Order: sequence, then structure tokens, then C-alpha cells
Amino acid sequence: MSDAYSGEQLVALEREVDEWLNLLGASYDHIIAVDRSTDDVVRWYVRMRGEDKEFTTVWLTLGQRTLKYETYVIGAPEENEAQLYEHLLRRNDRLVGAHFSVGFEDAVYLRGEMPVSQVTLDELDRVLGTLYASVEGCFQSLLRIGFASRFSDS
Repeated sequence: MSDAYSGEQLVALEREVDEWLNLLGASYDHIIAVDRSTDDVVRWYVRMRGEDKEFTTVWLTLGQRTLKYETYVIGAPEENEAQLYEHLLRRNDRLVGAHFSVGFEDAVYLRGEMPVSQVTLDELDRVLGTLYASVEGCFQSLLRIGFASRFSDS
């Protein structure tokens, strides 16, 4: 098992992530908020304006060994569950560094993690871009599968 980062190393990385996220927020118009938790867990959120989904919020959580990231995609499907989950599994095959999963109250999330040693501005940008593009690319199809009767013309 790899060595955990020391408290001093994590504090330095926290400062870097703060700076990087503020830089990304200032550089991209679709990033509308960047904030950080103030409790015991080192956690940031990045809120982005979308086209298909109104907002995508990515949570970044720093641990001693990994940076975890996740975003809520859609609530539990009301119908066509098997078709929706098959659709997500097929999409998982094309993702790099993230995967769709079922979480709290059967909602669909997009999650991933990376070793703390790999956290850089380029990797944060890649992670945010991957999660944003993945949600935007599937949101409408997930709605039409999991909530099909809401979209019927009857």
C-alpha cells in the first residue's frame, strides 16, 4: 500500500487545489460557482451550467491517498430500469477515470477517483471536463428511458 500523504503535504495540496479551481472558475464561463466545505472533510464543489441538464455539480473529496469525485446525474428511474442500467453499463465501457453507479435512494451518480500524487491542474480540468461532457451527453437519453411515460404524446 502506498504511503499516505502527511498532514503538511495535504495542506499544501489543498492550497494548490483551491488555486486551480479558482483559476478554472475564472477561465470558463460555464463554471458558475466554486466553493469548499468548512467541516472536517476536505471537500470542494464545482457547479457548472449545462445545456441539456441545467446544472452539474461535481464534488471533490480529498483523502490521504485519493481525490474522489462525483456528480449526481438523475434520480431513480420510474420505469424501464433494466434498459436504463444496461444503457449506463454500456456507457461505462467508454469512460476513462469515471463510472456510472447507483447511490443513495437508487439515484444515478458518475464517480471516480485518482491517487493524490496525480492531482494536477491538467487532471482536475480533465476530470471536470469528463464528468460535465458525460452528463451532458447522456442526460436526455436517461430521462427518456427512465421517465418515458412523461415524454409520451398521449
